[in-house]
Amino acid sequence: MTKQVLRRFLYIRKEQIMSRLSLEQELKSNAYPGRGIVIGKSADGTKAVAAYFIMGRSENSRNRVFVEDGEGIRTQAFDPAKLTDPSLIIYAPVRVLGNKTIVTNGDQTDTIYEGMDHQLTFEQSLRSREFEPDAPNYTPRISGIMHIEDGKYNYAMSILKSNQGDPESCQRFTFAFENPKAGEGHFIHTYQCDGNPLPSFSGEPKPVTIPDDIAEFTDMLWSSLNEDNKVSLFVRFIDIATGKYETKIVNKNH
Repeated sequence: MTKQVLRRFLYIRKEQIMSRLSLEQELKSNAYPGRGIVIGKSADGTKAVAAYFIMGRSENSRNRVFVEDGEGIRTQAFDPAKLTDPSLIIYAPVRVLGNKTIVTNGDQTDTIYEGMDHQLTFEQSLRSREFEPDAPNYTPRISGIMHIEDGKYNYAMSILKSNQGDPESCQRFTFAFENPKAGEGHFIHTYQCDGNPLPSFSGEPKPVTIPDDIAEFTDMLWSSLNEDNKVSLFVRFIDIATGKYETKIVNKNH
């Protein structure tokens, strides 16, 4: 490699890295992104990485914890006596189907699992669903799928949202990421920011940097989320070569 080619390579690599956002700053600067999914590849290129967090403004939303459920997780009420409406807050955010890991912000996890188990694609499985019926917010349904096979790793993300608050119009977007670069990830969340009604996320999933260490990544995410509104966090690192995984769960309610 000539010096000129090397300089060009390093320049392009620097531009790619600089185009990624600081996930820490994204979270610290937004008091209420709602529920968020991060998917990517560790900086050393050996791990498929996923994170999912939930936040809440109401007592019902804040009255939750993540618990392990087989290879996935589910939400459950921290204090069952205070649970008033389980319809949109009790679900399985993470399920595993063979070499696929599904991460979502609602019961569409089950829809994707069942659809893909019957040979539908990720996108086809979500055709039967739309945004949540929680007027006036019409919270978007955000979903992710991670696929590891023969040492190769791809992922996709989806958002189903209302057309600027119109409950009669659903917008569907799917984003596929093939052979992601080491240290590269994407972040999608339900709300642009706090508000009343809450404004839906817009645009493409945000490019972010993913580190090597699961403990470091978990600590950064949890400490960056708004102290008053954060509820629970799930992080998983999956070894791309072996399929073995490590999981971290943090709950504000103990």
